Amino acid sequence: MANKEAEDMRAKSDDELKKRLIELKKSQFNLRFQKASGQLEDTSQFLKVRREIARIKTTLAGRTA
Repeated sequence: MANKEAEDMRAKSDDELKKRLIELKKSQFNLRFQKASGQLEDTSQFLKVRREIARIKTTLAGRTA
């Protein structure tokens, strides 16, 4: 399944990936506040967002190298 996600990432343009990265960073910020206030129900969502951010950053870094 990870290979499918990697292929999908590589198929997207830099602008699309950067836009998604901004969305994920906002989501991560909101999740942090929910966690701090005790309102976060699905704690695995935090990890999923972190991993997707890492995948996008890795994909973007590989393109510039």
